[in-house]
Amino acid sequence: MVIIPEYKEALPETVEKGVRLYTVYVRRGYSDVQDPTLNTHSKLNCIGACIQAAKAGADEALMLDPHGFVATCNSTHFFIVRRGEIWTSTGDYCLDGITRGKVLEIGRELGLTVRETNFTMTDVYNAEEAFVTGTFAGLVPVTEVDGRIIGEAGAGRPVIARLQAQYRDLVGRYIDGPGKNHPRG
Repeated sequence: MVIIPEYKEALPETVEKGVRLYTVYVRRGYSDVQDPTLNTHSKLNCIGACIQAAKAGADEALMLDPHGFVATCNSTHFFIVRRGEIWTSTGDYCLDGITRGKVLEIGRELGLTVRETNFTMTDVYNAEEAFVTGTFAGLVPVTEVDGRIIGEAGAGRPVIARLQAQYRDLVGRYIDGPGKNHPRG
């Protein structure tokens, strides 16, 4: 059985303004509990995480892996910028997302250091920039995690801006090229 979600577009103000995350107690589990490479298993842990984040007044949940390292969000992939480098989780506890993969490629094409690595909440709180990626919104800045502002006021988001521009260009080329005849729902 294949379930295809309805076509959605992210609100422009969300992409511009950003989102707020809340670190939840619900963890991403080992592959014998929920295979992170498949998007077909029960997502009860992600639903619980989403509910907890919403009750905390956040837009989405930030989830840790069984070892306490940052894993992913409940419905998007999470990245930080530290010392000009792009960091994301190892991918051991998250879906191997297409947008995630494209952002990793784009970062490398731009000559940026890109790391798929274990990192902690201390790294997140001290990040210069943070963002999430997903099918509908592409790249969205994260402005706040657990009530802490990410980055310095007035510093802008130079890495995110470069990645967003390249990503929009990549999507545009696809739409004008191979995706030209793809039916939209």
